[in-house]
Amino acid sequence: MAERTTQKRDYYDVLGVARSASSDDLRKAYRKLAREYHPDVNNNDGAEDRFKEINEAYEVLSDNNRRAQYDRFGHAASGASGGGDPFGFGASTFGDIFETFFGGSTSGRRRSSVIKGQDLQVTIDLDFEEAVFGAEKEVEITRLENCEGCNGTRMKDGKDAPQCETCGGSGEVRRVQQTILGQFMTSAACSSCNGEGVRVTDPCPRCRGKGRVTHARRISVSVPSGIDESATLRLSGQGEASPNNGPAGNLFVKARIKPHAYFTRQGKTIQLQVGVNIAQAILGDEIELQTLDGPVAFKLPQATQSGQQFRLKNKGVPDMRGGDRGDQIVTIHVIIPRELTAEQRSLVEQLGDTLGSDLQPQPTHRGFFDKVKDALGV
Repeated sequence: MAERTTQKRDYYDVLGVARSASSDDLRKAYRKLAREYHPDVNNNDGAEDRFKEINEAYEVLSDNNRRAQYDRFGHAASGASGGGDPFGFGASTFGDIFETFFGGSTSGRRRSSVIKGQDLQVTIDLDFEEAVFGAEKEVEITRLENCEGCNGTRMKDGKDAPQCETCGGSGEVRRVQQTILGQFMTSAACSSCNGEGVRVTDPCPRCRGKGRVTHARRISVSVPSGIDESATLRLSGQGEASPNNGPAGNLFVKARIKPHAYFTRQGKTIQLQVGVNIAQAILGDEIELQTLDGPVAFKLPQATQSGQQFRLKNKGVPDMRGGDRGDQIVTIHVIIPRELTAEQRSLVEQLGDTLGSDLQPQPTHRGFFDKVKDALGV
């Protein structure tokens, strides 16, 4: 079965203008129809196809060279007379029109209308307690800010820079090349405005037409409780100003925490190492333990072994995201004296005699496979 082809309409009929229409007449007709049939504002069946047809017609007729070829050869100028996209526009043109009316781009070829300012990063030093409980700190940064003389427009007295006449404000220049395979359209950044779309004809004397000046600032930073060195704070809009009145960049603050004299930290858990003497370990004792909230009384049980650990609930680090507070783990170390007085040696010897010296070997740990071997007799 033969494939059915669709005859393309005359581009002048598509735009509803005479063949003698001026460039202004073409532009007015195109803008009116494009707004009427854009898919985002017209949900009727066929609106998108009509919009693409309008788009294609204007792209051809708005270029003097392409219009002259079309007037002479019609649709055959591209080597095609049926459906498709004879002049090589289609989706890219659709994206250009989308950008014209709605401030975006679907093709990714056109320059962005605004540029985000540069992000900055700074490191702050925190005491151990400041990282645990939070603090208000200040950081010093040097950043580019909008010039107060022109408010970032780069023009004297803050006037808006005029549109570039070469590219019509698009920031790019398109050219059509004729090859043996047909016409190809290329685009490049406009050399007159360096791709900006505007030209600074009367530069601001304060910033010399740059639109931004360098300032040193002190920025307040609210450090949340529970922050650790793996976290980075983001201060939105505290980075550098945009070069063309876009959004400012962000300031990222990384914490550097000073070590504590006797506390260490693992996530939300605080670790504390405590030494006791032999008598305290054997008989038990009431001792004082340091915590981040201050000293607390702790009853050391009898027969505490060296390396034994005890947990102090809710004495650790607060959760940075608002969860439960961590715990403090206390590890006991029995301290063996290196030197004894004669009296101390005599007392220890007496204690040793009463405890006896016939120590029994401790059983070794036997794993699952050892028990299987015993059961099988191997």
